[in-house]
Amino acid sequence: MPSPFDAARPYRLSPDVALRPEPFGALAYHFGNRRLSFLKAPELVELVRGLGGHGSVREALAGVPEGRRDALRCALASLAAAEMIIPSEPSEAEPQR
Repeated sequence: MPSPFDAARPYRLSPDVALRPEPFGALAYHFGNRRLSFLKAPELVELVRGLGGHGSVREALAGVPEGRRDALRCALASLAAAEMIIPSEPSEAEPQR
């Protein structure tokens, strides 16, 4: 069972997940638990791909318009519950490009 979602922690895309771009956003498939998730907004796809480059989810959401943050935070919590994104240690953060 995954740990509760905590926006103060860093997260990253699970290495067991593949993202397939689609016109609406992307499909996320978890090869371990065989779950399929629909990322229904291109900005969510960009956020998920970039999570590993931030020290926390809050930091990753700082660049998102304030009116969209709650919806995206809720979507990330759902992705964490499905193990599409996983907690990472700050030292695991990918360098930003």
